[in-house]
Amino acid sequence: MVCLMIGNAPKHRRFLTLRFLLVVVALVSVLTVTTALATKGRGRAQVAVARGVVDGSFHPIAGKFVPDATKLDDCSTTDQRCLEQGFGNLAFSRGPKAALDLFNQRWVSEETIAKDCHRIAHMIGSASLAFFKGNVAQTYAHGSPSCASGYYHGILERAFANVFTHRGLIRAARSLCSGAGVRRMGFLDYQCTHGLGHGLMIQTGYDLPMALAVCGSLPTRWDEVSCTGGAFMENGSTVYGLRSSWLKDSEPLYPCPVIKLRNRASCYLRVTTEVLNTNRYNWPKTAETCQSLARRWRSYCFRSYGRDTVNYAGGKAASILRLCGLAQSGEGQCLYGAARTMADRDAKTANAAAFCRRATRPQQGHCFAGLGIVVGLLEPTRDARAKVCEALARRSARACSTAAQSEVNPDGRGAWG
Repeated sequence: MVCLMIGNAPKHRRFLTLRFLLVVVALVSVLTVTTALATKGRGRAQVAVARGVVDGSFHPIAGKFVPDATKLDDCSTTDQRCLEQGFGNLAFSRGPKAALDLFNQRWVSEETIAKDCHRIAHMIGSASLAFFKGNVAQTYAHGSPSCASGYYHGILERAFANVFTHRGLIRAARSLCSGAGVRRMGFLDYQCTHGLGHGLMIQTGYDLPMALAVCGSLPTRWDEVSCTGGAFMENGSTVYGLRSSWLKDSEPLYPCPVIKLRNRASCYLRVTTEVLNTNRYNWPKTAETCQSLARRWRSYCFRSYGRDTVNYAGGKAASILRLCGLAQSGEGQCLYGAARTMADRDAKTANAAAFCRRATRPQQGHCFAGLGIVVGLLEPTRDARAKVCEALARRSARACSTAAQSEVNPDGRGAWG
């Protein structure tokens, strides 16, 4: 068909069409070689490296949610991708309530859904945004914080799909969460701003420096820290069949040591995910890696270690306490990260408080401080935060309330990110 069109075209059109085809062939060849080089030597992984922004144009990884014929009833209980798409299709056809209700029933009892719950919740959020025809505020209003608020993050993954310039990214980032009708520096505001980081990485083809720069354009340092946390979280996740170029198996701490100083805390708060992936979940060795860091960054690394214990142990307190014990001098910071993560998973504090009470007396202050991070986001006033911390933490109430108040300061110094 193409040859016939060329043959019947005027001479100058034939020349332009042939030149265009040659350019396309050349580009495809370059991309093929680039992908081959990027994946060469990666052994069993063989995951193509995301290209990032090329020639000034964005290459969104996710795009808009695309429904298909996948049904949850047809999915094997071990098929993650089928389950993700199936839940997304349910949200797209019947709305988020139906999908989230079923999801909340199944993720507490089915192993595959429990392990992949955050990404499944992402898909439900993405599909719900399509269900509400791109209305971010309406989609947020019908959401749920299930499994570390993956639903909210999924919305922001797709919200940048129609943005094609650097300035456009900044405009969208500044407006998306302000339009969601949520309390400033509250739990939903955090989830929205954190989700911006996920969305920026996906829209730019995992261009970490650009995502961080856009995060830096947000109104306050708290916004920036929350946004960069999402960017680094997405950077460490191999999804959509691609891998960020800002990861190195030979240097599992990368890019934390080389990025701008202002972003390193957010980076180190997620760094152990890649460390554990590369050392095959050798927890003592991972603790040694954290211990080797300069004191300034060590506590963030151990908090990341604690965050990862929760996911690895499936939230089981005894296993988390054992893994934190392996951190030795970093045990308190591990408990901090674990308690914060447990409370963040469902926007509730009771389970995390019960966990902290099982810690040794000297470490309980660190643990309740981690819980306090989420108390700060959930409660609207200083007095309310102090009251909740007093009821939950008792002897460690001051550590809890101090962390709660620090989390919501606009300067971002005490924010988790």
